[in-house]
Amino acid sequence: MSLRLSRRQWLVSGMLAGVCGGGSAGFSRILAQSENAVDVAWLADVQRPPQQPLKDPPQLSDLLHPPGQPAVATLDDWRRERSRLRGEWLEFLGPMPAKRPPVKVTTVSEDHAEGVTRRLVRYEGEPGITVEGYLLIPDRDFPGADEQGRRAGLVALHPTTNNTIHEIAGVRGPEEHHVGLKLARRGFAVFCPLCFLWHDCVDIPDAVRKFRARRPETKGMAKMLYDAQRGVDVLESLTDLVDPARLGAVGHSLGAKETLYLQAFDDRIQAGVFSEGGIGFPSTNWNAPWYLGPAIQADNFPLNHHQLLALIAPRPFLVLGGETGPGAADGDRSWPYLEAALPVWKLFDRPSRLGLLNHGEGHRISPASFDKLAEWLTTYLACGGC
Repeated sequence: MSLRLSRRQWLVSGMLAGVCGGGSAGFSRILAQSENAVDVAWLADVQRPPQQPLKDPPQLSDLLHPPGQPAVATLDDWRRERSRLRGEWLEFLGPMPAKRPPVKVTTVSEDHAEGVTRRLVRYEGEPGITVEGYLLIPDRDFPGADEQGRRAGLVALHPTTNNTIHEIAGVRGPEEHHVGLKLARRGFAVFCPLCFLWHDCVDIPDAVRKFRARRPETKGMAKMLYDAQRGVDVLESLTDLVDPARLGAVGHSLGAKETLYLQAFDDRIQAGVFSEGGIGFPSTNWNAPWYLGPAIQADNFPLNHHQLLALIAPRPFLVLGGETGPGAADGDRSWPYLEAALPVWKLFDRPSRLGLLNHGEGHRISPASFDKLAEWLTTYLACGGC
């Protein structure tokens, strides 16, 4: 069976549903980009609370009544509070280079996987540090390009695996794990950057030691955020291939964590899918030194991930949960974080495109959940004039 979607299939699946336009990133652009999007038919299904209430739900702050701050009742109020909250988070994460280097991409190798040109490329991450990633480009006859030949672009962030970018790009490993390659076959231009935990190091602790030697005041999650933003920079540099107004992010497990932070702190990302990253601090190893460290375990720690979900509003964001099985990190226990963020989303005069799809198939992206993931991204990263 052909891997290509017909133009009619593409349009029916949602690629005409969404936003055109450009302009600088920021709050006004966020409003403009999401105002006219058509929704997935199952949006209401992923916004229902669990049938059984949680026994010990997390105690999360009221985002409309932040401690020691004015109440949030309007979008203007939220604009102010969003700026304050964003600054508080960035201060906690620690500094990274304020000015990122110009993007210069060098091709290391190239092959052709059915329907997709796959390039292993090198580029500058932090100043003076060269990183590799895979760029996946659909053949010209794939649907999804606008009248200028540009496509929606995705940063696809790999999970914890020694196959790193080679797996997500479809070079090796099980087909179920080839998320970047499969999305390229849906018509997206996809970039898969290497996580620093596997870059120029013996193992993960060695990667952490080397990073801390350079930036002792900075959390590992800040480094991951910076590197993911460099992935967005690479996509933006492909001016003849990628529409900068239609950029998204997707990741599983470790890659999901990066996706959450990338969309929360980079307004260029217009839609995202977070698969099994563990929204709650207790759900997974957020206290590891390569993520946020032990500070998050303090009883008086003021930050939590419902705040990041609110920073994303109103750009579509889907959480995939596996509920049970080894390593499962999201499921019914993730709902309170979305529920705590939704009052901010409801300040916007449009549907709240924030949802939890609890597929119950464990710590994986099954074929069925991949189809939902792809439909979400296809629907909310519009085709423009195609």
